[in-house]
Amino acid sequence: MRLIINHTADSIHIKPSIFTQRLFVQSLRRERAATIDTHPVKHQDNNMRVTLIPVLFVLSAACVPALCGKEEPPVLDLGAPAETRSRFAALDDVRLLANGLLQLGQSLREFVQKTKGQINDIFQKLNIFDHSFYQLSVLASEIKEEEAELKKTTVVLQANNEEIKGLSVQINSKVDNILQEKSRLQSKVEGLERKLSSLSQGLVTSEQVAEINSLRDVIQTQEQSITELLKAVKEQSDQINHQRTKIKILEEKLTANTLAQETVERMPEIFNSEAPTLTPFVSPSTAEMMNLPSDCSELFNRGERVSGVYTIRPNGSEPFMAFCDMRKDYGVTVIQRRRDGSVNFDQTWEKYENGFGDFQGEFWLGLRKIHSLATQGNSVLHIQLEDWKQGRQLN
Repeated sequence: MRLIINHTADSIHIKPSIFTQRLFVQSLRRERAATIDTHPVKHQDNNMRVTLIPVLFVLSAACVPALCGKEEPPVLDLGAPAETRSRFAALDDVRLLANGLLQLGQSLREFVQKTKGQINDIFQKLNIFDHSFYQLSVLASEIKEEEAELKKTTVVLQANNEEIKGLSVQINSKVDNILQEKSRLQSKVEGLERKLSSLSQGLVTSEQVAEINSLRDVIQTQEQSITELLKAVKEQSDQINHQRTKIKILEEKLTANTLAQETVERMPEIFNSEAPTLTPFVSPSTAEMMNLPSDCSELFNRGERVSGVYTIRPNGSEPFMAFCDMRKDYGVTVIQRRRDGSVNFDQTWEKYENGFGDFQGEFWLGLRKIHSLATQGNSVLHIQLEDWKQGRQLN
């Protein structure tokens, strides 16, 4: 019997084809006619038996395509002819085939529903990935535009810096000349003073007095010019220092933008990567466990001032490794650090429970370890945020 299997997204239907049904009915009619012709009526009991066998067969065959699900097969008379027993055997085969097809249909339906759910999940993840990738593309475009503007500004500032350096060289040269002239004039003044001292005992002519006054005026003018030049040199030096500070800030921003652009370009690789698992709970000796600090704050109180990875043991917990920040006036146990996007934080629940990442870069300490730290007493959560423009905010 050839069967047609129709399936949709919600259901599966199994039914025999029209051609198979017609062949099956014609076969029943031929078998019924052959049975009546080859078994003449001898008495009333035999006539009853010949008439009931095709009827039972037709009813059983009709029940199979509809999958009526009756458990008890029809009773076969042991005294029936061999042809009748053969038909009943064929009917059992058909029933087994129908049951097998029913199970196959149910399995196909479950498989289709499961596959449909998996496809929906995949489409949702693809939509999320497309949205994230679009946002990263927009961010990369903004970074490239700002990087181009920063490069232009850097070129202008470098040109200004070169011009200022040239002016500074000229001013320094003039200052040197003025200082030399001042030294020469001072020498003349000293000579005149000596002459004045020698002539103080005698008469001083009007020409000598006029020369002395003229030299004094020249000296005062030169001193005033020197003072103004020194003031101009100081202003130029301040401008140079200011320009150098601006150039340094722009170089730092340019470096930060380059790092951010590299991070954006590596985002697809980061999304598909799996973060390494942090070092699990350690098992030191009993003597070491008795001397382990409960957290980084206790380690700081013991005199430790170097930031790094240490073994701690909160009250009632197993020892584990943690990163301690000792840069402040107290020890801080770092539970999470993100700075360059080198670690994918889209991880499984097991990873978040036990921790993942690298203590020297980005990492997540783990929920079990954080719980052991929080349950031993009152704690203060310290959050430091920094954007890609190096703007910081503390909470």
